[in-house]
Amino acid sequence: MQYKASTVDEYIEQLPEERQVVATKLRALANEKLPKGFEEVLNYGMPSWVVPHTTYPDGYHCDPKLPLPFLSIASQKNFVAVYHSGCYADPELMEWFKEEYPNYVKTKLDMGKSCIRFKKMDTIPYELLGKLFAKVTVQQWVDRYESVVKK
Repeated sequence: MQYKASTVDEYIEQLPEERQVVATKLRALANEKLPKGFEEVLNYGMPSWVVPHTTYPDGYHCDPKLPLPFLSIASQKNFVAVYHSGCYADPELMEWFKEEYPNYVKTKLDMGKSCIRFKKMDTIPYELLGKLFAKVTVQQWVDRYESVVKK
């Protein structure tokens, strides 16, 4: 779903009430657990945490005017999504997450390359997501990104 918002607060305010609660919790979790240096912005129309141009002037290779993305959350039609670029770029991190997931949630993991989908709002493993969010520093992300993109 596309929401017309110019700030993260506006985005969250437009969500249905149940989704507002989830988005607010995920936002707070990201702001608490992400290592210092990531910046909260509205990017591609959704709440996102990026490496700002002041830290990484090259920006995102697909559009260098944009900061380097790392984490996003979105309310889609049938699910809430957490987009974690670290999982996409780091097979070891992806494997760790897949192995840990059943310890927190009994339903099957619904995940793409970077997208973790939650159809049932009461099964979101906030504790596990907090651990995931805390695992990658800004410098580790920049190094990984450059190793994958700038070959």
